[in-house]
Amino acid sequence: MSQKLLPLAALTAAALLTSQLPLALPARAGTCASNCGPKPLQFQPGQRISLEVTNRTANLIEFQKVYGTDPVPLSPGQTLRMRQGDGTEPNISVMFWDSTGLALKANLSRPSDNLLRIELVPEYQPPGHSTVYVENDGRVIAY
Repeated sequence: MSQKLLPLAALTAAALLTSQLPLALPARAGTCASNCGPKPLQFQPGQRISLEVTNRTANLIEFQKVYGTDPVPLSPGQTLRMRQGDGTEPNISVMFWDSTGLALKANLSRPSDNLLRIELVPEYQPPGHSTVYVENDGRVIAY
């Protein structure tokens, strides 16, 4: 009779142990299309593009290409447009800052095949953005 009690005791112990484990939540399937967010901006590597920067703040913004230019002041509401240089220039990467030190946000868009539009707006959650890079693989990223 003790042989019959041993499996019963083991079964009771196992039931007590497993009742203390947290329950697993069921898995939920979904498609990337339902939760991915917007597609990142990207150009073909080496593609010549134009850059359009608009100051949508109430302050003066300083703006410059990362390589080879001095800062250019951009007044409130002003738009600056520039083309990429010759074939030796790998990409357009720019940096910018608010003259009063406030944080900025870069809203990026690609309104046409070879145009990168950057609209600089106030950012109310610092640190905000201070640079936009066109990576070697053509992806556009704001930091």
